[in-house]
Amino acid sequence: MRSDVKHFQCEIKDRIATVRLDRPDRKNPLTFDSYAELRDWFRDLVYADDVDVVIFGSNGGNFSSGGDVHDIIGPLTRMNMKELLRFTRMTGDLVKAIVNCGKPVIAAVDGVCVGAGAIIAMASDLRLATAEAKTAFLFTRVGLAGCDMGACAILPRIIGQTRAAELLYTGRAMSAEEGERWGFYNRLVTGETLEDEALKLAQKIQAGPKFAHMMTKTMLAQEWAMSIEQAIEAEAQAQAICMQTGDFERAYNAFVAKERPVFEGD
Repeated sequence: MRSDVKHFQCEIKDRIATVRLDRPDRKNPLTFDSYAELRDWFRDLVYADDVDVVIFGSNGGNFSSGGDVHDIIGPLTRMNMKELLRFTRMTGDLVKAIVNCGKPVIAAVDGVCVGAGAIIAMASDLRLATAEAKTAFLFTRVGLAGCDMGACAILPRIIGQTRAAELLYTGRAMSAEEGERWGFYNRLVTGETLEDEALKLAQKIQAGPKFAHMMTKTMLAQEWAMSIEQAIEAEAQAQAICMQTGDFERAYNAFVAKERPVFEGD
């Protein structure tokens, strides 16, 4: 998997990739270039054999301030409809790429996490945050609808319809305590331990059955649009496939031997 990216930071170590936006002096805004490169990177992740888990980290005490006012918001006011739709589809494609990348994604959120930054956290599988995290879907603050990049579909599934509606209508910041209580954040940690806790969680997931994790992520996304009957059948098929993997047999043999299984991802 590529780590020589140009518009964000990327480090790959021990099969765990850590990515961050890289403009801490401006609280890590997104630009046209970083949107596109992140989209392509997560798309390529589907085919990467050297990465099992991704941490989307903070930088300089903040996660992301969303779309850059000067590099994105200003130019958007001068675009025609065709150009605007090309942009909004591209930003949505980033969310689809994160959801469909086949690898668990952990957001480690500190400080400002707003706009498209909040969307990236929302699109991640797991979220850790510090008490200083302030998360806002502030699209209405700039005269736009709250239905951006899948927010009206995904956020209610995480925190509930009425809570999501409040955040999307008002654009107010959700405090870290609210985020944990409402289920947006898995747990709160200190700023000093945020990176370590995210890494520990990534390592725990990485030590598990990688192919089975991919199937879990796939089912979590696909079953949104299924009936209960369809979901049960899809899970039956997914589990039957996983039962043919080497990791399933390794787990059984380890159980018989009273040992901890060592998964190899096949």
